[in-house]
Amino acid sequence: MDNKELSYSEALGELEEILHSIEGGTSDIDTLATKVTRATELIKLCRTRLAKVEGEVKEILEN
Repeated sequence: MDNKELSYSEALGELEEILHSIEGGTSDIDTLATKVTRATELIKLCRTRLAKVEGEVKEILEN
């Protein structure tokens, strides 16, 4: 799925699934790098969305 189509909640959910898979040892070593790459993309997406919302809220509170 394209990152731009994901909501924050969807991205966070996918990130949690990847984390559980890695922590739980259910990840195949052959797909580990792919999962870590995807997790990095999702973290970036979440940080970007949070920064945007933080800026919007700050602007609202200043007015």
